[in-house]
Amino acid sequence: MLDDSRPVPHDPAQREAAPYRWHEHRNADAWTWASAVAIAAELRRDLARRPRVRLLLSGGTTPAPVYRALARAPLDWARVDVALVDERWLQPSDPDSNAWLVRTNLLRDNAAMARFESLTRPGHGMEEAVSFANAHARQPVSAVALGMGEDGHTASLFPGMAALDRVLNSRQPYVAIDAGGSAGAKQWSKRISLTPAGLALAQSRFLLIQGKAKREVFRQALADGDVKRYPVLLAMQGEVPLDVHWCA
Repeated sequence: MLDDSRPVPHDPAQREAAPYRWHEHRNADAWTWASAVAIAAELRRDLARRPRVRLLLSGGTTPAPVYRALARAPLDWARVDVALVDERWLQPSDPDSNAWLVRTNLLRDNAAMARFESLTRPGHGMEEAVSFANAHARQPVSAVALGMGEDGHTASLFPGMAALDRVLNSRQPYVAIDAGGSAGAKQWSKRISLTPAGLALAQSRFLLIQGKAKREVFRQALADGDVKRYPVLLAMQGEVPLDVHWCA
């Protein structure tokens, strides 16, 4: 379970401009456990000083093993509120939803006692779902786990997405998204997503990525510096450093 990480050399100017910490792991198993241990440490620290803590998780297949490992952490999970970074406009019972992925992979073992908040609910429309999410999103977030697509998107913030400026400037933690025309959104164009304002509530941030292609995308994003072309850069805005966990 030890963090077998080591820094990857980057241009010093990029390293100074981008507040992130790069953790490179020797294989997927080391990556899984190091990521889970790091997230658990943040939850444990906050549980020692607050009655309840909040954890935001992303979907996708990449973080699933991390969630399964995290579920085994010996924490007081009954005091942990688990919510989503983003969601496709699907019911929580749909296997393609992020809610289904989190329920299946995290809410088990020790973490079965955690309180889970889905972004969508049967019988509720998009506006009502967003209002509900924003009503529950004002408390500080102990940790947020993010992913990144090979197009540089994170959460449901895609490069070139219509009304991206509106989303980036929103003061609400969550907004409704129409990602039609964005290849990374695939067939799920209607979504709910965390905004930069919502991300600013997080006291620790983790980016969980694998593969040489995504490492190169991350490097390109750092060199480019344009959040509209590489929304993943939003994760490095503000004073909270981004911990990037990567393995080949």
